[in-house]
Amino acid sequence: MWAQPTLDFKRIRESSVMNEHAFTMGIDIGSSTTKCAIMANGATIAAQVVVPAGAGTSGPSRAIEEVLGIASLKLGEFAMIAATGYGRNSSKEAALTVSELSCHTKGAVWLFPGARTVIDIGGQDCKALSISAEGQLVNFVMNDKCAAGTGRFIEVMARILEMDVSEMGATDEKATGRIDISSTCTVFAESEVISQLSQGVGNISDLVAGIHRSVAVRAAGLARRLGIEEPVMMTGGVSLNSGVIRALEHELGVKVRTDPLAQYAGAIGAAIYAYDNC
Repeated sequence: MWAQPTLDFKRIRESSVMNEHAFTMGIDIGSSTTKCAIMANGATIAAQVVVPAGAGTSGPSRAIEEVLGIASLKLGEFAMIAATGYGRNSSKEAALTVSELSCHTKGAVWLFPGARTVIDIGGQDCKALSISAEGQLVNFVMNDKCAAGTGRFIEVMARILEMDVSEMGATDEKATGRIDISSTCTVFAESEVISQLSQGVGNISDLVAGIHRSVAVRAAGLARRLGIEEPVMMTGGVSLNSGVIRALEHELGVKVRTDPLAQYAGAIGAAIYAYDNC
């Protein structure tokens, strides 16, 4: 992980240089979550928030309200607002809409300049992006037809195991082996895990490790179709799961980098596009 520039927003608000900053907002409206990021001059983050509700719900409006509260700003104070993600065309606040592939590329490069391969595992899809040395999107592959290998898959498995998704990574660390999940369908995999539990599986941690490998295998397959070029970065909400990161590194045989702000890559990219177009 590496440190990224953040804004001392309180100091800026109280100083005489407030008018020197152009504030933009990026809204990433996904299928299951909404992320918002506010940036100053397309270079530093002033505030960010994620709400566990996406397109077609109150998630976007809640996320905007929360991020405005954090930054003590009003919508009228923004130079530009841009939306991306599955529900980008439904945003009434955004004057600009940008494809999620473009925004994830822009955001990933901002988080980690030099990234050449980006793997984004979201709530209901998985993407692999190939990025040029100049930071431009070269090619991509996406799986958005099946929940296997996505955050939704992990959420289903966590519910069966009666644990919070945030606990999965730490549980994986305790594994002494791995109980692989052979089913490629989320529904069948759910039945397989239930069967394992009913038979009295010895170590839940080994089962969690198998679940994480199942996700990693599918993501690695997408990335290999592009051709792996290092450095490799992972974005999306699942990037917060250390178990999936470890499994993906094992499958690819390379270091997979991430960042505490990686799940905001799309929103960050949208905020930068907003600045470039204001």
